[in-house]
Amino acid sequence: MEAYLDNSATTVVADSVREIMIKTMTEDFGNPSSLHMKGVEAEKYLRTARDEIAGILKVQPKEIIFTSGGTESNNLAIIGTATANARAGKHIITTAIEHASVLNTMHHMEELGFSVTYLPVDKHGKITAKQVFDALTEDTILVSVMHVNNEVGAVEPVEEIGEMLHKERPEILFHVDGIQSFGKYQIRPKKYHIDLFSVSGHKIHGPKGSGFLYVSDRVKIKPILFGGGQQRGLRSGTDNVPGIAGIGEAAALMYRNFDENTAHMYELKDKLIDGLGKISGTVVHSERGRDSAPHIVNVSFIGVRSEVMLHTLEAKGIYVSSGSACSSNHPHISETLSGMGLSRDEIDSAIRFSLCEKTTGEEIDYALEIIGENIETLRKFTRRK
Repeated sequence: MEAYLDNSATTVVADSVREIMIKTMTEDFGNPSSLHMKGVEAEKYLRTARDEIAGILKVQPKEIIFTSGGTESNNLAIIGTATANARAGKHIITTAIEHASVLNTMHHMEELGFSVTYLPVDKHGKITAKQVFDALTEDTILVSVMHVNNEVGAVEPVEEIGEMLHKERPEILFHVDGIQSFGKYQIRPKKYHIDLFSVSGHKIHGPKGSGFLYVSDRVKIKPILFGGGQQRGLRSGTDNVPGIAGIGEAAALMYRNFDENTAHMYELKDKLIDGLGKISGTVVHSERGRDSAPHIVNVSFIGVRSEVMLHTLEAKGIYVSSGSACSSNHPHISETLSGMGLSRDEIDSAIRFSLCEKTTGEEIDYALEIIGENIETLRKFTRRK
């Protein structure tokens, strides 16, 4: 049996997504900037995807900018707005547990002369709107907070933060990294006073190399790529028609049976957490139920290093992660887990399970069975070494 439980790293491409991508690569393959019929046919796919996504978010189609993925979306949101609004101030607020595509961009902004406040999180990986309020200065121009943490599934209070900023400091721009939340939550940027919202295609059964950034029409932003002026001059480069068509179709699929799919994931998440709790020497770092995201469970198997558990499960056809996939090639202590106050032993033995709407109860049962059968042997082996 095989159990793929690493959906926060990437998801399988949906059948209908694959089909529309093949069609745009083999039949409707024109450059959407071309004026002839092949170009017109290609441009229709961009318009359809943009309309679909705008409809889901309840925003204007022109406010959707297609990118190469979450990293570019986050970079454009932060660098583009900070540099465009530098005359108004050079202070940015974020959290200490952001994804590397945000944290490393923040470090770059510091090199450019901006000051950045990194808000600490509580034991559940969460901040409060009051923390953001208390960190505001006259120089603050941007607040950037992830919606769902990619390692433990903590859900940040973006609605409260957006409401607070709108009431107290409406001139400050609010960016939300929604890469782990789009498709899992009903998101309304206008209602929540979110000015910029980042999404990645391969987290929602779309293709790798696809993404988008919602940019409110009130936002002053500069491009970070320069060329032919595509997408209102904000993202030059020949449009990736297969990727854009693919992410548009994937977005539509994620919200087609939304309530049923999220309920299914919450049920399986709680089943997994309950099962892990019965295994000796485990510490679960993700909350049950609706207090955390429906698809992420982080747990430490005390006495077994994470990479040992990962490869033990892999040998049995169970695929999990020892942390953020984007950081797997550069091992480091997790900012999220250390920020939550975990011990070094807990951090070194942490494993992330991540589900999707296609995950089955049988996969969860199989993973729990294999862990239960091997955990004590792995601990004995670790102690002998």
